[in-house]
Amino acid sequence: MSISTVDVIVTSPGRNFVTLKIVTSDGVVGWGDATLNGRELAVASYLRDHLASTLVGRDEDRIEDTWQYLYRGAYWRRGPVTMAAIAAVDMALWDIKAKKAGVPLYQLLGGASREKLRVYAHASGNDYAALAQAIRGYVAEGYTAVRIQTGVPGLDSVYGVSATAKPGEKYDYEPAHRAADGSAATRPEEEDWDTPAYLRHVPSIFEKVREEFGPELRLLHDSHHRLSPIEAARLAKSLEPYDLFWLEDATPGEDQQAFRLIRQHSTTPLATGEVFNSVYDYQTLITERLIDYVRSAPTHTGGVTGMKKLLDFAAVYGIRSGIHGPTDVSPIGMAAALHIDLAIHNFGIQEYMPHSDLTLEVFRTSYTFDRGFLHPGDTPGLGAELDEDLATRHPYTAAYLPVNRLLDGTVHDW
Repeated sequence: MSISTVDVIVTSPGRNFVTLKIVTSDGVVGWGDATLNGRELAVASYLRDHLASTLVGRDEDRIEDTWQYLYRGAYWRRGPVTMAAIAAVDMALWDIKAKKAGVPLYQLLGGASREKLRVYAHASGNDYAALAQAIRGYVAEGYTAVRIQTGVPGLDSVYGVSATAKPGEKYDYEPAHRAADGSAATRPEEEDWDTPAYLRHVPSIFEKVREEFGPELRLLHDSHHRLSPIEAARLAKSLEPYDLFWLEDATPGEDQQAFRLIRQHSTTPLATGEVFNSVYDYQTLITERLIDYVRSAPTHTGGVTGMKKLLDFAAVYGIRSGIHGPTDVSPIGMAAALHIDLAIHNFGIQEYMPHSDLTLEVFRTSYTFDRGFLHPGDTPGLGAELDEDLATRHPYTAAYLPVNRLLDGTVHDW
């Protein structure tokens, strides 16, 4: 048997997704996620114009060989566009293999290492009252871990904080902006940022959260790469009394050695890597144990094969998974993450931002949520697929992540 057809579908049921469909000569269909937020068409072109023709006729069972063929054969290695394209192919081939075997994917990865997967929710608010209301809602639903993001005094908007949520509503935040009328964006929006105000404000928020919600609730926080190494060290130290599950992306991760400075000053656990796309991006971070959790997603890290290589490497050094699970990873990518989570030994926690009802009409899934935990389900394959007819009703609409500027006008990390 061999690969017969390769199709790329770009759809936008509330937000943009890139999906790969591979069909074998005996009619088995495999699905893969290649979504790259704000750069979707670059990956779609890479798949359609450069990879599709090289896949037709290949043996669909040779997953490792195909992964290496795509990774090494292009000469240009790594990078988010390349690795998202490889990821989609890899997911689709694993989907096919598991369907042919009649088992859920995790069974081919060594079987289940646990019964269910702890997830964390996103709680945010412009002020503490709104934030606390969001946390109460998640606790009532059974969540045992919550990411805390808050507005900063003096700033009109902050990346990662929903400014439109009403009291009692769940966190529903889409950072990739379109035009005000919903049409295609032509350029990113720009937001202000004030580091000193942020560093003063955040510890006071965590003090209030711990006072109200007690010591058992697992608390997480994302700095979104905004801090210099010494600023990140200061924040990590100031948050120690509040026993964080992790502090995420405290400083830009491409300077891996910068994390040494944070480690020298604080015992707050650290997580990073959602913008990384290969094991090499983590090499110093892992071998020197400068982080505690790996944050990549299969969609951006070469699929199931690439993610498994990364997490097996991390396991040697006692570092756990914290797979990226935002709504800019499609339900197909989310399903792939859950199968890996269930199988690996060094699982830590899974990020979970539920997709909108509209997205879940276009993508059908078998994974289930119950009182703060997820399970990928036992449908053969990934257990996630695209309804192509519905997908055509939601054409691509350009959207971009915002650009941050310091108060003096300097472009800054978001």
